[in-house]
Amino acid sequence: MTAEEFQTTVLGFKNKLFRLSLRLLADADEAADAVQEVYLKLWKMRNKLDQYQSKEALAMTMTKNLCLDELKAKRRQNLPLKDYDRASQTDTPDRLAELRDAIANVNLLMEKLSPQQKIVMQLRDIEQYELSEIAAITGMNENAVRVNLSRARKQIREQLIKHNNYEYQVS
Repeated sequence: MTAEEFQTTVLGFKNKLFRLSLRLLADADEAADAVQEVYLKLWKMRNKLDQYQSKEALAMTMTKNLCLDELKAKRRQNLPLKDYDRASQTDTPDRLAELRDAIANVNLLMEKLSPQQKIVMQLRDIEQYELSEIAAITGMNENAVRVNLSRARKQIREQLIKHNNYEYQVS
């Protein structure tokens, strides 16, 4: 594989790799380093990449494994992830504040999930991967992916309901 083929084939999904590594490592510099490390490994194996059906799934798997190895080595807690501002131009300042609070709350709740649930939810709900692709990336079967995703969503939903009901209870 030439440098141009590598660039057009593999470099196209660098943002997805970065978002996954950022979700797992919770540090932009470490996430960028992880993505760079994955691309170095992919470059070294560029002549063997044609053997893989999905180069993107391979890269995502490599990123996940590298980040999990780094987390195990450091044995540290993830910091909350700051999300991108998804507001429209017509939103009022009050609505923008509510959106930022809601995003921050969901991110905090996601950090409390198990590593498997966190990865599955990130890949499905944020990166929009299909269940079969998530299964290939994580090494789980599709049923395990469904179960982890369902449990993660349920846990976050229950916590959000509990949080929202608490805010509006009258003493």
